[in-house]
Amino acid sequence: MCCSGFLKIMMFIFNGGIFVAGASILGVGIWVKVDSGSLLGLLDKVEGTPSGLSQLVNVSYLLIGVGCVLLVIGFLGCCGAVRESRCMLLTFFSIVLIIFLVEVVGAVVLLVFQGVADQLLESLEDEVRKSIQTDYGKDEGLTSLWNATMTQFQCCGYKNYTDFDGSPFNVGGVYPETCCNSTITVDVCSLNKAEESMIDGCFNKLLQLIEENALIVAGVALGIAALEIAAMVVSMVLYKKIGSKA
Repeated sequence: MCCSGFLKIMMFIFNGGIFVAGASILGVGIWVKVDSGSLLGLLDKVEGTPSGLSQLVNVSYLLIGVGCVLLVIGFLGCCGAVRESRCMLLTFFSIVLIIFLVEVVGAVVLLVFQGVADQLLESLEDEVRKSIQTDYGKDEGLTSLWNATMTQFQCCGYKNYTDFDGSPFNVGGVYPETCCNSTITVDVCSLNKAEESMIDGCFNKLLQLIEENALIVAGVALGIAALEIAAMVVSMVLYKKIGSKA
């Protein structure tokens, strides 16, 4: 009886940790989706985009999905322990095992992608520059997307203001407002003002976003995986204890 009570307490501790971690993962997933959506949307419009970038597109959805499921299984584990339901405990074990495998794969993908992100994004420079010089100022959808992205992240072009040279928007040497520092620009953003401002390109912002969050998310996922292993062990022991009492 004492052992069963201890196991229930352990289930509460482990599942409480999983529940909190699930809420954190869900929050990070939503944040990554909101912050990176516009930048990645630009890359979707570029021909010849490396297939490796699709991994980052799916990361936010993976985080949101895993976060939601972790919230559910945290609640499910607590209920199974309180009600001493073998069915709920077995279901809990099965779901946690699947999520554990998914998280390990997701963590590996994040760690691997972080190492090659610089190369993948660097290889897109020519295609993105060509897209800007051909369609920015002419294609309303692409122009709006670039404007929203540059405004949100305070960046200019993919690498810098020179990406807009020769574009339909660049008639008369005019550049987007975000390519100039607001403190030195009074009217239009001209070539001289863009050179003086030297606003960072969106490539650097996207790379910074990946580097800052990849290790954090991967570390959290591996930490949750350790919690899940402990929870699976306890749930199986409790499952057998309940079965022996029956």
